[in-house]
Amino acid sequence: MITRSRQVALALAVLLTAGAACQARGHEPPGPGRKAPPAAGPRGFTLVASGDVIPHSSITDRARFDAGGTGYDFRPMLAGARSVVSGADVALCHMETVYGADGVYTGYPTFKSPPEVADALAATGYDGCSTASNHSLDDGADGIRRTLDALDRAGVRHAGSARTEEEANAVTLLHAGPARIAHLAYTYDTNGFPPPPGQPWAVDLLDEAKVLADARAARRAGADVVVVSLHWGTEWQDTPDERQLTLARSLTAARTRGRPDIDLILGTHAHVPQAYEKVNGTWVIYGMGDQIAGEMTNHQGLKDPRGNQSTLGRFTFAPPARPGGRWEVTKAEFVPQLFDVDAGRVVNLNRAIAQGAEVQAVRDRIRDVVLSRGAAGHGLVMGE
Repeated sequence: MITRSRQVALALAVLLTAGAACQARGHEPPGPGRKAPPAAGPRGFTLVASGDVIPHSSITDRARFDAGGTGYDFRPMLAGARSVVSGADVALCHMETVYGADGVYTGYPTFKSPPEVADALAATGYDGCSTASNHSLDDGADGIRRTLDALDRAGVRHAGSARTEEEANAVTLLHAGPARIAHLAYTYDTNGFPPPPGQPWAVDLLDEAKVLADARAARRAGADVVVVSLHWGTEWQDTPDERQLTLARSLTAARTRGRPDIDLILGTHAHVPQAYEKVNGTWVIYGMGDQIAGEMTNHQGLKDPRGNQSTLGRFTFAPPARPGGRWEVTKAEFVPQLFDVDAGRVVNLNRAIAQGAEVQAVRDRIRDVVLSRGAAGHGLVMGE
């Protein structure tokens, strides 16, 4: 268990070392802080992805404190991840909750978060976020509209929920050099909340046939790489459940004219880090854990520090050997993280490892879970 004083020291250390990178739905050029790609020759790209952003009431209170008591500033919380996130050509987050308005913000069990979260995601370097989760309908159509409006204003792309049927049917395409990346997102459920009247398309629900149909539509729309975010799994379970394993096998096995329909699967929801695995030649992250969350209590009613542990996935893609071929992952990495609930900061555990044995024990636990399904044998390494 990491002590309060240790956590504060860790967060401050990471903030001192953090470096400094978003686009709206469409085909815009690189946003502020993102280097333009070189003009000559095809090149590869790096993609970074991270886990659930869940602003519990304690997180919102911390953001108000960090803003000096006026407004909300979530940027300091994410500063420890900024160098990894902004260093990628494309960075994707998972925005678990919807946004409220006019100071009416709530935490668990039905969330309405300050829209300033979107500004912090942009400042950290995120280009897009999945927005399909079991909390997507916590405030009905209004919550979706406010959330996507705020992400648009911040220049952060989004996939998984929609304000209109036209938007629901559109493909979210991002650019990394010469590569066009489609981002799709789905959730297993919406906590029993039905879709808004007349809007069955408001949130993308997890259905294998729909995922594959959307992935093939993304290819037809020009996607070189198809990335699928899945809000799935069993909460507080380190190991992927049977549905995750079965769906991962079937989704990664799907091919059109010999080419895989999906190039990367990013999992969220379980609150804890889960394994990475290469399935049918495609990387699957079963669960990245919570990147930002308040102090978490598990289903046994016990405070569970695993709920503040997570990973960043980082994948380096190389262009195909011939036109129309697959962009291949040539390097796969994970970066272990901790959200220090006392300091209210994301901590890159590899950069904080000099702080002592407690930090190393947390990092090593995350590493063991991540590698538990043999990913090291397929080249997955721990990065910084």
